[in-house]
Amino acid sequence: AAAAAARRAVGLLPLLLSSPSRARLPHCQALALTPPLLRPHRLYSHSPKPSSSAAFSASASASASNGAPAGRARELHLYNTKSRRKELFQPRVPGGEVGMYVCGVTPYDDSHIGHARAYVAFDVLYRYLRYLDHKVRYVRNFTDIDDKIIARANQLGEDPFSLSKRYSDDFLSDMANLHCLPPSVEPRVSDHIDQIINMIKQIIDNDCAYAIGGDVYFSVENFPEYGDLSGRKLDDNRAGERVAVDERKKNPADFALWKAAKDGEPCWDSPWGPGRPGWHIECSAMSAHYLGHSFDIHGGGEDLIFPHHENEIAQSRAACCDSSINYWIHNGFVNVNSQKMSKSLGNFVTIRKVTELYHPLALRMFLLGTHYRSPINYTIEQLNVASDRLYYTYQTLQDCEESCQQHQSKAGDPLPANTTNCIQKLHDEFETSMSDDLHTSVALAAISEPLKVMNDLLHTRKGKKQEKRLESLSAMEEKIRMVLSVLGLLPSSYYEALQQLREKALRRASMTEEQVLQKIEERTSARKAKQYEKSDEIRKELAAVGIALMDGPDGTTWRPSAPLSEQGVVAST
Repeated sequence: AAAAAARRAVGLLPLLLSSPSRARLPHCQALALTPPLLRPHRLYSHSPKPSSSAAFSASASASASNGAPAGRARELHLYNTKSRRKELFQPRVPGGEVGMYVCGVTPYDDSHIGHARAYVAFDVLYRYLRYLDHKVRYVRNFTDIDDKIIARANQLGEDPFSLSKRYSDDFLSDMANLHCLPPSVEPRVSDHIDQIINMIKQIIDNDCAYAIGGDVYFSVENFPEYGDLSGRKLDDNRAGERVAVDERKKNPADFALWKAAKDGEPCWDSPWGPGRPGWHIECSAMSAHYLGHSFDIHGGGEDLIFPHHENEIAQSRAACCDSSINYWIHNGFVNVNSQKMSKSLGNFVTIRKVTELYHPLALRMFLLGTHYRSPINYTIEQLNVASDRLYYTYQTLQDCEESCQQHQSKAGDPLPANTTNCIQKLHDEFETSMSDDLHTSVALAAISEPLKVMNDLLHTRKGKKQEKRLESLSAMEEKIRMVLSVLGLLPSSYYEALQQLREKALRRASMTEEQVLQKIEERTSARKAKQYEKSDEIRKELAAVGIALMDGPDGTTWRPSAPLSEQGVVAST
């Protein structure tokens, strides 16, 4: 067992996604659910199973060359929106599978950086739970039938399901580029109409909903706990702010569970006539279908607290009195240049627009640089900082990999004390920050000192003379690789990632590699001719567009950097 754990610690076992077995449903008014239609798991070569804390301890005891003593995993604390405080995470079933449901996208347009913010945050939670040796069943849905989809399809003259399928596929591609692990199952509303209808029937039978002219509405007055999640009182829920008021409703705050069919819209048969589901009921039905009426974690963006998640709680409890979710987790908003991102302001930024010019992992690193519950301010300057930092990280690790490639350390040889201390400090800071409500920014900052030490060992005269230099480099690279894996920042190849970062930098500079090399030759000729002013002009010209020149004994090379005008931002960060 210790040997197997040690192999896991260095990422030699393939990624193992959580078991597809369905959680046991409570007996109280449980729905008649059909077996779930599971999508096949997809394995990514760039995403090994994050090394667990138990594996770290086992590998430390199995081999002294690991360089760090065995350590106890930190207890995970998460901020629960419902209790409005951080709580110790305790799975509903000790030692069992953790159920996590995250509200997915309504695929009617390209996904934006707000989506990236949410799904990167919950991907990190998914990864860290697995790092702590929890089995996790992660469900993330597609709302593939909705008013916005129908309106966009009519605008484009396209079938609504064809449109939603196209944007769903684009979303999955965006998530893969951002290194978000695929959920255990990704259900679509259109595949779960029977489950939705069954849940609405149960809510009506329990006197919490009523049908009028083919529509079905949830009666908020018949559910006294309504408003507990958001803290809103029933009188605060003014109807008509987002949609037209239906005068037939018993209470203006009542919301639709089923909508009667309109001409030209997709519809399904139901006991109340042809129609389609309302927005909120889908998540209640699908989460119950795949995780049971009670499960561990429900997540989404802060904008979903009300009305979506408030309504989910009401529906689920009205359908099954035992329904409960232990932890409600929400991520903060994205602002663009200090303004809330919205289409009306014209500052709507899509993931694809960003990744045309920046490596997807630069966007991920930018997002992880702010705590997931805090608002994040998107600026090009901060994205350049993240890209620059990513390049520095991968370049250091690539240099280390090349230096250690031909070296084989002897098993059992102890590492120098300063190396073991550095590794243990990184391990402790990583677990402490991540276990404190996923402080990814602190976890990222923790790798700065080991990277500096590695660069000293790689490039300085003093560092090259240090005892067990290559063994120390290898051990530190292994620990940083573990951190990057849990944060979703580990590439399949440092070399390939560096090449991709260089290609993006050239695109931002509107230059080709050949043009940069030509500028380097011009500068070299100017220096030989002692035309130092011209040499400096060429350096500044390239620096202004994010191309930094580096002089060395083997000549001049270049690397991506923040444009010269933003160097102060990089330095302060």
